[in-house]
Amino acid sequence: MTEGGAGAAALKPHWIGHRERLRRRFLQAGIEGVADYELLEMILYRAKARGDVKPLAKAILKKFGGFAPALAAPIERLVEIDGVGEATAIEMKIIHAAAVKLAQARVLGRPVIASWEELLAYCRSAMADQKIEEFRILFLDKKNILIAD
Repeated sequence: MTEGGAGAAALKPHWIGHRERLRRRFLQAGIEGVADYELLEMILYRAKARGDVKPLAKAILKKFGGFAPALAAPIERLVEIDGVGEATAIEMKIIHAAAVKLAQARVLGRPVIASWEELLAYCRSAMADQKIEEFRILFLDKKNILIAD
């Protein structure tokens, strides 16, 4: 076998370059090109600079039953998972907060009652991780546009 030849490439572990390959696939194919656990993996990369986070991503999704419930979970529940520290939980909560802001931006100043699905999606994203039941008042103008929440 020659040094640096085809034999050397065959000896490289399969996980070498995994993060970069996953990022490229996401950039090329978008959200439909990655599974939920892979999307969560990419979030976990920010908190865990080294190591394989795929098993952790799968464990988190299994515990909470999916991507959205995992991001909406309280920090106290997230850190119960082996491998999830405070920094990792905070990264996940930052992504969740961004998703809530995105949902609010899609609804504020736009018709709400015209689509119950959008209204329910907004309410779910805004209240998904609340430990205590909330009473909310949504202020609409005469054209059913959300003025304030």
